[in-house]
Amino acid sequence: MTKNVITDMSVHMDKTIDSLRKEYQKIRTGRASTALLDDVRVDYYGTPSPLSQVATLAVPEPRTITLQPWEGKMIQAIEKAIMNSNLGLTPANDGKVIRLTLPPLTEERRKDIVKQLKKMAEDAKVAVRNIRRDAIDSLKKLEKEKSISEDDLKRAEKEVQDVTNSHVAKIDEVCSHKEKEVMEI
Repeated sequence: MTKNVITDMSVHMDKTIDSLRKEYQKIRTGRASTALLDDVRVDYYGTPSPLSQVATLAVPEPRTITLQPWEGKMIQAIEKAIMNSNLGLTPANDGKVIRLTLPPLTEERRKDIVKQLKKMAEDAKVAVRNIRRDAIDSLKKLEKEKSISEDDLKRAEKEVQDVTNSHVAKIDEVCSHKEKEVMEI
């Protein structure tokens, strides 16, 4: 029974780390990435649609993203959506393709991004600790119901803490990797 609780807890913690990685992909670094545009929605015949559903996205150069709309008349709508997204990017089009050039990040902006990364990592750690708390509560409930012994509870609590520590270390690793990427010039 304790194995089920610990396995379930570990799965939830893994999902928390995956969620953090996805959030980190959306943060702008010195390099261009189509993930920056994942949250941008374009008005496509009255329906807010993701950019990837109305245009082909590509990264031909390290600091450039190109968008080729599937319909020529969508260029203005896509440009408007990008301008309204607060990404700090200015679209330029040649009538068929929209180009987004990422300006180099200033030192101050890089430090702000690192602060943001650390806050997101701390939020993920809090989520992991909440999952740990829930798992320990479940184990104590099992012990109260006499499904497991007190010794089993102590062993399981130690295992829960070990799993939690390893997930917190993974969060730190993911954060430091992204930090290096952001601070790289």
